[in-house]
Amino acid sequence: MAGVNRIRYQEIGQVSLNYYLALVAQGILVTIGLAAAYYMETNGHHVTGMNNQIVWGMPHVFAIFLIVAASGALNVASIGSVFGKTPYKPLARLSGVVAVSLLVGGLAVLVLDLGRPDRLIVAMTKYNFKSIFAWNIFLYVGFLVVVAAYLWVMMERCMNRYSNAVGLFAFVWRLILTTGTGLIFGFLVARQGYDAAVFAPLFIAMSLAFGLAMFIIILSKICWFESFELGDFILSKLGRLLGIFVAAVLYFTLVQHLTNLYAAEHHGVERFILLEGGIITILFWAGQVVLGGLMPLVLLLHPVWSRARFNIFLASTLVIFGGLAQIYVIIVGGQAYPLVLFPGMEVSSSFFDGEITEYRPSLAEFALGIGGMAIAALVMLVGIKVLPILPQSLDDATMDPHHRT
Repeated sequence: MAGVNRIRYQEIGQVSLNYYLALVAQGILVTIGLAAAYYMETNGHHVTGMNNQIVWGMPHVFAIFLIVAASGALNVASIGSVFGKTPYKPLARLSGVVAVSLLVGGLAVLVLDLGRPDRLIVAMTKYNFKSIFAWNIFLYVGFLVVVAAYLWVMMERCMNRYSNAVGLFAFVWRLILTTGTGLIFGFLVARQGYDAAVFAPLFIAMSLAFGLAMFIIILSKICWFESFELGDFILSKLGRLLGIFVAAVLYFTLVQHLTNLYAAEHHGVERFILLEGGIITILFWAGQVVLGGLMPLVLLLHPVWSRARFNIFLASTLVIFGGLAQIYVIIVGGQAYPLVLFPGMEVSSSFFDGEITEYRPSLAEFALGIGGMAIAALVMLVGIKVLPILPQSLDDATMDPHHRT
């Protein structure tokens, strides 16, 4: 029996046809995404579904999903180094690379959706420290630096003794980062669906679930590309952990809506989200709650169904789609419902005050969002080729300390 402390790491040696096909496919998607960004920049945002009321559209849904998932993807490394769970340590390096890749993809979408990417220079040189957006710039860039340092101390043998300390620092940093992302909505008093402190723990739970779901799918794809075995032991551990995180997301979602229903001023937006919101209501119940919550919960925590590898992969895929639906409901649904300027009074004006706004995302918006995911995939593919981050084996004999041959 081999222990996980004997794990040896490697980069991709002989590149397979599957690897080249993945590179080409992601390159095509990135090109389409860049073309969509150019189309929106040269023609203006009137060619999208966004307007004066819905200023954050489908590209922001993809961007926030990737940023939130990036924080959660690093959790696999944190479990090994911070919490001392030995079976997760062989996956720590891959966890760090996936986290960096997802964040780069998410930030790329945000930059390309600015309409004029040169405005980023203003954001980087002039700071309003009363704005959570300014703080998030430091948090995102700092996350890249911290994870890069974390990967270095893990890969450099003479620096291994610092890996736990750096891992703890990265763990705290990503909690702050996800809190900051959630508080973008928590601090916004100009929308009835926002302005709630519960967004901070909700986004932390979402990051854990979305990031781990992405990690499981990526890990399985890499194992398939490289034709090496992914054992049931580590996969089942990841699956059970994902089930716990999905339950946490459902719990904080319940808290979010129950606290809103308790306050009379939020009854209107809750009725819109839960009952009368059209596609928003459908995405909430069918996408977020059923497909992205209850079904994965059953598949991952059922004593029999959770043993099937297919069910773990299916549940991870459902969590990803449910996560996109949840962020769509939060971002678009929160903007579509108007701010109550005068409680108990009907308000109307030429600026559509008091009216629910319709939003129909354009094909270019979808293309840009998918292009961001493709950028993340390209960064990850390059990372596993040039860095020794992949364990030579993840079979049960290597990963399970109680395995019997």
